[in-house]
Amino acid sequence: MGGGTVKNILSIAGSDPSGGAGIQADLKAIAANGGYGMCVITALTAQNTQGVSAVQAIDGHFVLAQLEAVSADVQIDAIKIGMLANTQVILAVNDWLDTVDAPVVLDPVMVATSGDRLLDDDAALDSLLDRASVITPNLLELASLLREPAATQWSEVLEQAQRLAAKHDALVLAKGGHLDGEVCPDALVSAQGVLAEFSNPRHHTKNTHGTGCTLSSALATIFASSQDWVSALEQAKAYLFRAIVAADELHVGSGHGPVNHFVDFFGTVDPMDQWWQQIQGLRDSIDNLEFINQLADGTLKAADFGYYLAQDALYLQRYAQVLAEASALAPDLEAQRFWAHSASEILEGELQLHRNYLVEGSANPSATTLNYVNHLSASKQSYAELIAAILPCYWLYQDIGKRLASANHEDHPYKQWLGTYASDEFDLATERAINMVRSAWQLADPGLRERMRLSFVRSAEHEVAFFDQARLNRVEFSTV
Repeated sequence: MGGGTVKNILSIAGSDPSGGAGIQADLKAIAANGGYGMCVITALTAQNTQGVSAVQAIDGHFVLAQLEAVSADVQIDAIKIGMLANTQVILAVNDWLDTVDAPVVLDPVMVATSGDRLLDDDAALDSLLDRASVITPNLLELASLLREPAATQWSEVLEQAQRLAAKHDALVLAKGGHLDGEVCPDALVSAQGVLAEFSNPRHHTKNTHGTGCTLSSALATIFASSQDWVSALEQAKAYLFRAIVAADELHVGSGHGPVNHFVDFFGTVDPMDQWWQQIQGLRDSIDNLEFINQLADGTLKAADFGYYLAQDALYLQRYAQVLAEASALAPDLEAQRFWAHSASEILEGELQLHRNYLVEGSANPSATTLNYVNHLSASKQSYAELIAAILPCYWLYQDIGKRLASANHEDHPYKQWLGTYASDEFDLATERAINMVRSAWQLADPGLRERMRLSFVRSAEHEVAFFDQARLNRVEFSTV
């Protein structure tokens, strides 16, 4: 029987001899997300990265025999269902589901990425859809299940997903990967509407074979541990994004190659580079802020700069404490000394710099400031999560400081402040902080790695709001 923290995940799907989709992709994704993978094969395919040339369905009675053998001996914590090929196999799986109690992620594999049909009777799926916890169709499959034309707009995809959810009393993962645009949206939809929506920048590569199999298997695996579909989807989607980004490292076939399922284990892509790429949209939004543009050209009003510095001074007092806490949690002497020295630098250096600009007086922390420091406090569950949350305060300031350095000159009203974050000393400190986080990531399991990434992204979001709060305060004050 299954036990401990590793969950037993059963994939019911077809085989892909080229290894990029089907059972082979499912087992890789399950393992990469910390599960123990099992499989029942429903069909054999003759396929490669260029397409499917033949399909041989497994006899329904033998499919049922496989299912019964597994469930008679092993506790099943979650089920992923993929390609089922024909009505006989669907009925066998349907009958067996009456005997087990586990969440079901149903990926209604009807058409391969190459365009080849993989199911001979769409209507036969209806009874199985009623048993699913989550249904994960692509855009074309979603339309086929509803007997409707394919959606061309994201709003239409969400509407179709809601109708399918209501029809089968299940959650539906709406996927926008086949739509045009530079962003790939996904949403978890119930009969009542959208529960959560996520998006990643589109990564341009032809190597996306097996993305649907990979996402649904990761979703089932993560949910088996978390018991939270929204959180599981966020983590599964992030895992798939990393696997797609690293897909070009593999050299499998001449057509649509597979994603890199084990990117977190032996991929050569630097996770810090991936994190930096994932916050590209946030970095772009910082560049468009009134505060940053006026800071660059020296036209930022003293009152706005003063408000920002007052809030930053309040933030830095708590930030220094967080750095000290990171030092206490650090696993080695080098890291302990680095974070402790950083805390000292905040108290003796940056806060003194702020005082040079600030007029006497007291300020209360804004809601933006409180939200940021509360996020840092909430990240103290582990050393790795905490330093991931700390990192944007180094990395984003270094990035901004370097890019604004060209605007700095002797008569710039904020010359000293700009120079601090464009200095060689701050570059070195930022690089050391990045290396500390990278080292912690390398020692972390997949779940902790994802929590680290989320802590980093959340802090980056708080940084954007922090830079914009002087403008918001001025707008709010003017309306009072």
